[in-house]
Amino acid sequence: MTYENILREDRDGIAMISVNRPDKLNALNAQTIGELQHAFDELAEDESIAAVILTGTGEKAFVAGADIGELVHQTSITARPLAMKGQRLMDTIESTPKPVVAAVNGFALGGGCELALACHMRFASDNALMGLPEVTLGIIPGYGGTQRLPRIVGKGRAMELILTAKPIDAAEALRIGLVNKVFPQSELMAATEKIVRKVMSAGPVAVRFALDAVNHGTEMPLQDGLNYEATFFGLLAATTDLKEGMGAFLEKRPPKFTGN
Repeated sequence: MTYENILREDRDGIAMISVNRPDKLNALNAQTIGELQHAFDELAEDESIAAVILTGTGEKAFVAGADIGELVHQTSITARPLAMKGQRLMDTIESTPKPVVAAVNGFALGGGCELALACHMRFASDNALMGLPEVTLGIIPGYGGTQRLPRIVGKGRAMELILTAKPIDAAEALRIGLVNKVFPQSELMAATEKIVRKVMSAGPVAVRFALDAVNHGTEMPLQDGLNYEATFFGLLAATTDLKEGMGAFLEKRPPKFTGN
């Protein structure tokens, strides 16, 4: 597929996906959502890729929000399918069996914030601004924001951010746990890649199982989640990566994981 609104660059096992609509501050329209959906469907099956970094082109915006020029024409008939299309993309990103990390390089508002929320980790530039301003437009977040934000920052803080529609800066996002780390704008991409490569140095099967255990186990009652975790723990005991990882530790050498 030829993309018009996103870019993909592969760097030694990392897929760099950039939303590329700088004239619109990388706003999400239906075409961009479709292109991202196609890209992440492919990435989930691409054995040459171990991790994904998602960002926006330029220094002003990760994704400034939904494309209001397109959104204003929605009706009660078309709006729900649009929301479900956006939700499907966010679900796909969250369930990708390899780490997906957001490099939030500027505005991440509305649909852009929801896109970042779907990623497994979020790193922000010091000029980032994040929020869900939808109620000021007479709508609510429709791509998962009302569900993922409270799971990340807690119900009270999520209510405040959604109901006041007030965006927060990178320092506040870090304080409430919305982002994992904050870096100077000029260092964001290099710092994010360094962290992602640290994750990639671990056992790939263990990383995949850990993602699954956290994503799905935390949606279960505690005992069910613990059983889910124990199942993965048991499955990993049969892998050669476990033997390699523990052998390398005992022999005081770097491990050489094969994903088996």
